[in-house]
Amino acid sequence: MSKKQKTIQNEISLSGVGLHTGNNVTLTFKPAPENHGFAFVRVDLEGKPTIEAKAEYVVNTQRGTNLEKNGVLIQTSEHVLAAAVGLDIDNLLIEIDASEPPIMDGSSKFFIEALEKAGIKELDAEIEEYVVKEIISYKDDVTGSEIILMPADEYQVTTMVDFGTKILGTQNATLDNISDFKKEIAAARTFSFLHEIEMLLENDLIKGGDLNNAIVYVDKELSDATMQKLKKAFKKDHIKIKPNGILDNLTLHWANEAARHKLLDVIGDLALTGTRIRGKVIANKPGHLVNTQFAKKLAKLIKMEKRNNIPQIDLNEPPLMDIHQIMDILPHRPPFLLVDRIIELSDKHVVGMKNVTMNEGFFVGHFPGAPVMPGVLQVEAMAQCGGILVLSTVPDPENYLTYFMKIDNVKFKQKVLPGDTLIFKCELLTPIRRGIAHMQAYGYANNKLVVEAELMAQISKRK
Repeated sequence: MSKKQKTIQNEISLSGVGLHTGNNVTLTFKPAPENHGFAFVRVDLEGKPTIEAKAEYVVNTQRGTNLEKNGVLIQTSEHVLAAAVGLDIDNLLIEIDASEPPIMDGSSKFFIEALEKAGIKELDAEIEEYVVKEIISYKDDVTGSEIILMPADEYQVTTMVDFGTKILGTQNATLDNISDFKKEIAAARTFSFLHEIEMLLENDLIKGGDLNNAIVYVDKELSDATMQKLKKAFKKDHIKIKPNGILDNLTLHWANEAARHKLLDVIGDLALTGTRIRGKVIANKPGHLVNTQFAKKLAKLIKMEKRNNIPQIDLNEPPLMDIHQIMDILPHRPPFLLVDRIIELSDKHVVGMKNVTMNEGFFVGHFPGAPVMPGVLQVEAMAQCGGILVLSTVPDPENYLTYFMKIDNVKFKQKVLPGDTLIFKCELLTPIRRGIAHMQAYGYANNKLVVEAELMAQISKRK
């Protein structure tokens, strides 16, 4: 069942401070049209530049996932993006008047609440989903962090964290269904270790961090000097360590809140692929660097697959048309009939196939010692497949012939050799008018694009 893309009904704003800058910032969610995706707009800068939420713009993952385009920066994008994905939203414009969204309580909870309040609506366009068919993985050899993506019926994420400290040992978190994000993951807050907090304070890096938006795990002895620094930084009269090893600023929502927050980060960072994923993510020791490197790898794979657009067919299934039915429609005959089967046929596209064998007449003279199917015959085969699409629009195809009018943008990508199975796909670029068909045609072999061309053909009645 196809699902529709979603955006929000009304715009909505929320304000807070940026974690690292300490500046007050207002963020406004706005509806966006279909196929728009997620994008940030810096309304505080001249020309209000837009930065699309895409993995290619990731520049730094030191303290969160930071994006940069044409010198314009967006810091810590992941909590906002995780909220959008967690609510099944596909298109969103996110306006902010600073480089960094408000940290709120260090989770996605407030963004979820705002988006729900704005109302979610369906758009006309269908969702484009990347269906994972084989295992894809990425490993960072320095940290040992690894992300694996495997086939599954829906988007699922499991995170496993191990910080090698007594206070925060091994933790796991799993999200089996994105609809549980709001309840199970959204409120998991960001966390830090005391040694990191000390370093950040010394470098003046967490101006916005009062202790209401970060869990602080105390992984070392707390000296009096540090205690005084923390009191001052967090504007508290008293600070002490709880029995579970965290500072007493807040209470954990879950024992494995750290692993849940890492899961939230994974969802936010993988939103940068720009496509919904149908598959299971297993992230071992995830972090923004490994998450975004994986997002970059995945975005490239998705782009290649979209460009190649390989039809998925089962050659064991009976075809829509066998060779006899094809000969009822096409006027061509062996040895010049170059399509063996038709697999799919609609009013806008056709998918056909040809088994290339050593017995083909053209191999006798076309490089006999190193036989290669001539490029012109690959184009002819695609055109015959397209001819079936065109002739299927008339009630008496046997009374028509198809003629080439134009061939444009022909590209040959790989050699076609004896033993290859060629799959052809032709799609109408414009509706058929006066018997003229303008088509984009592709040929594939061994799961690779081998030939493509823009074809124009005309059908005319036999004299």
